[in-house]
Amino acid sequence: MKEKSYWVSEVNRYIKHLFDSDFALGRICVKGEVSNCKYHSSGHIYFTLKDSGSQLSCIMFASHRRGLRFQMQEGQSVVVKGNISVYERDGSYQLYAKEIQLDGAGLLYERYLKLKQMLEEEGLFDQAYKQPVPTFAKKVGIVTAVTGAAIQDIQNIARRRNPSVQLYLYPAQVQGQGAAETIARGIQILDQMDLDVLIVGRGGGSIEDLWAFNEEMVARAIFECETPIISAVGHETDVTIADFVADLRAPTPSAAAELAVADVQEWMNKLQDYRLAFQQRLTWKITQYKQRLEQYQLRVEHNSPERQVQQQRQRILTIEEKLTVLMDNMLQNKKYELNLYVQRLDGLSPLKKMKQGYAFVTNKAGQAVKSVKQVRRGSNLKIAVTDGEIFAKVEDYQKEEREQPKEL
Repeated sequence: MKEKSYWVSEVNRYIKHLFDSDFALGRICVKGEVSNCKYHSSGHIYFTLKDSGSQLSCIMFASHRRGLRFQMQEGQSVVVKGNISVYERDGSYQLYAKEIQLDGAGLLYERYLKLKQMLEEEGLFDQAYKQPVPTFAKKVGIVTAVTGAAIQDIQNIARRRNPSVQLYLYPAQVQGQGAAETIARGIQILDQMDLDVLIVGRGGGSIEDLWAFNEEMVARAIFECETPIISAVGHETDVTIADFVADLRAPTPSAAAELAVADVQEWMNKLQDYRLAFQQRLTWKITQYKQRLEQYQLRVEHNSPERQVQQQRQRILTIEEKLTVLMDNMLQNKKYELNLYVQRLDGLSPLKKMKQGYAFVTNKAGQAVKSVKQVRRGSNLKIAVTDGEIFAKVEDYQKEEREQPKEL
């Protein structure tokens, strides 16, 4: 039996699919020494990561270079975050870098992964503990630095979306020594103020800058908070442990403000749309029910006793008219037939014959004498004429011989 063969491109495509569908390879951090680093004119960076036993081809596209905070050089020890996939044309796999940090940050990242794994095993990231963020928050607490773009962005967006919302700021230290303690304390204090939702976060930065939001103290303060918390740490690509513990993650502080504060005008527009849609549907329903009611009224009127009586009366009148016409026609026909019969009878009337000179002859028994065979000499006869009767006796009679018709 001949085995099926595949094109090279089909095999490479299949292997690429395996790489792309692998969860571990889709978001991986690889540590190693930089080798063969080349900055291409297109803006891409091509380099190799190696250690004492192996090496891995890597590429960072120009679109991801804005997050690179240092110039890559040969021999640097770095941690590269990205995904591993297959380049179909060459049939080779490589690491597609999205973030590159020096090895010191790599050590922090190892601490990050270790703490993340521990808290995840404890269940602090479990969706069962996530609280829903209220749609129409009236009082919003904010834990961030009193200066900086984060608080300004939150204030501007909140005032634009809902000018009546009340903002409560706890001026926390969000970077450096003691930052985690102030963030945790701010969460605990605002949690006791009966607020609707809290925003905890800051602007973007390196892993060292954001490290306060990766501390266990902050993670447990967020988990124990009874008020729903939205995390808003860094840029969209920055993910901290606080993001995993929080009830809802926002990619930026501005996005957190949009999630926490409802857009009043947008909701007013929605209500207006709902009102118009409701009116249209109500009008359509009323029209539909009116039409249905009219149909029912027609049915009731059609089937009402009065209507039935009227219909029967009309039917009787129609039948009566038909009968009258039929009777008139029948009477006319009968009159015509009677007139014919009268004319016929008049033509056969004995009296009329008598007036013409004919007489009606009967024998003694009252039988009509139609032939000489019915009389004898001496027979008594009665002869009826127009003005009386004549009694006679037969003296003689003579039979007249007539020629019978012959058959042809």
